[in-house]
Amino acid sequence: MESSKLLITDTSLRDGHQSLMATRMKTEEMLPVVEKMNEVGYHSLEVWGGATFDSCMRFLDEDPWERLKQLRKIFTKTKLQMLLRGQNLVGYRHYPDDLVEEFVKKAIYNGIDIIRVFDALNDVRNMQKAIEVAKAEGAHVQGTLSYTTSPVHDLNCFVDTAITLKHLGSDSICIKDMAGLLSPYHAYELIKKLKETVGLPVQLHCHYTSGMASMSYLKAVEAGVDIVDTATAPLALGTSQPPTDTIVAALKDTPYDTMLDINLLSEVSNYFKSVRGNYQIPLDIALGVDTNVLNYQIPGGMISNLASQLEEYNATHRLEEVLKEVPRVRKELGYPPLVTPSSQIVGSQAAANVLMGERYQVVSNEVKNYLKGLYGKPPGTIDKELQKKVLQGEEPITCRPADLLEPGFEQARREIEDYLEKSEDVLSYALFPNAARDYFERRKSGFKQQASGDKNHEKPEPKGKPAEGSSAGRDTHTESRSFKVTVDDQSYRVQVEEVVMVNEQPQVTSASVSREPDSKETSHQAQDGSSTTVNAPMPGSVLDVVVKEGDQVNEGDQLMVLEAMKMENEITSPVTGKVTRVITAKGASVNSGEPLAIID
Repeated sequence: MESSKLLITDTSLRDGHQSLMATRMKTEEMLPVVEKMNEVGYHSLEVWGGATFDSCMRFLDEDPWERLKQLRKIFTKTKLQMLLRGQNLVGYRHYPDDLVEEFVKKAIYNGIDIIRVFDALNDVRNMQKAIEVAKAEGAHVQGTLSYTTSPVHDLNCFVDTAITLKHLGSDSICIKDMAGLLSPYHAYELIKKLKETVGLPVQLHCHYTSGMASMSYLKAVEAGVDIVDTATAPLALGTSQPPTDTIVAALKDTPYDTMLDINLLSEVSNYFKSVRGNYQIPLDIALGVDTNVLNYQIPGGMISNLASQLEEYNATHRLEEVLKEVPRVRKELGYPPLVTPSSQIVGSQAAANVLMGERYQVVSNEVKNYLKGLYGKPPGTIDKELQKKVLQGEEPITCRPADLLEPGFEQARREIEDYLEKSEDVLSYALFPNAARDYFERRKSGFKQQASGDKNHEKPEPKGKPAEGSSAGRDTHTESRSFKVTVDDQSYRVQVEEVVMVNEQPQVTSASVSREPDSKETSHQAQDGSSTTVNAPMPGSVLDVVVKEGDQVNEGDQLMVLEAMKMENEITSPVTGKVTRVITAKGASVNSGEPLAIID
């Protein structure tokens, strides 16, 4: 039997805390243990990419580029790697080639050695540009297979994709098992075939969600896998990776011995135990094994997000219905692997289908764009009736999606010029305009106001004394609370903005009241004579208002865009008529059933 030393990539500083702690670990919590981790002898450390980028700005008042620079300065002996979503970079949509080129160059310049490039649909056209630039800049490129199971995914399809990635210039191949679907014997078979056919080093990344990951790692080792991804024990298991400590101990004194110092790993684990103690992590996320994932296939982080989103609707009891709806939506969309952003697209649409009471009554812009082919080529066949209903006769594209995008870097520079402190700021803004602008505003004011965030990311929350420099626990911060009040059988939603702890007394600064639709009204419209009130179908924030009072609209015309459940949803006119009143505004937060506009 062939044998060789197994290499370890530790994900604690990226995927470990993203999976268990909603990506809330601060840089200041990482730095005290970084020098010790630098001495362990890992093959690499995954420290950047994924959701860490926007979470730094949205919730931690941190610059993700500065985090990378600080870690690079200390990690002198260990390679640093990141997760890149192909043409999506670290965002949730495709970006033009000039942004991809600038982002990859800056990531490598600031310290990234290895870039793991994947695409949610395994469409290599969406990975090609990032691979090309990373190779030219001298980084190690890891072409990635987003692993899933379906009637259209088999051993040969993954091997063929890996061969194409090799031809594009990949230096190694990663199997990314984001939902914990890879069984031990399938892992053995796939890795054996990749090693024999492709001839590149193979790395395996599994999540523990289904409980199979450690067993799959052992069979992968026997099949000749070169590297596996693990996380320090306090940030492992549950929806994260297998524990570094356990894998190292299991292989000690075998032909696959990692040669890592277990005592040093124990010191690292002890440190992260104290960090983990600052966060409330639900036990089902931290320790639970959920074999239902083998059916609905949603990655662990998305499950917690769905639960949080349903909480906004007072509908947490309907989570099981949503999870049963997910495979149905996935089939209709051509069996995409469920990884960012396709997991959000499918999961949020499934939630909307359940909550609205009618399937596809509300269709997000992301689902429309997916059906147009703007995310790439689906692995299977899309449901033709659904595509016809949503696209209304528009033909889907067949070209590489990014070929349709205009350059965006210079435009972003012009738009954010007043806030620029360094060239990386342009990229942060181009990828996440709203989050970056808000962050730049707070940075300009010295972070005097608490960072705001959507409810999808409020859990887990830190407990105990806030860390020094944290915005939590300041003398003044604004908190929004929503109450439902019923008067004479009519329900009203009361939104209160409250300033907490001003001279040790709470003070209410503003409040708004909106009538909720009664049982005879739909979530979209309420008719009164010749007038039609267009209501919000779900809670969210208004991204854009495209009409003004006095405009003539036809049935089906777009009125505004509502961001809900991380998706953009077009609010369209249910009738033909004249817009007599626009009740909301860009940037406003709205509740389900809240009036948005009135059309005569």
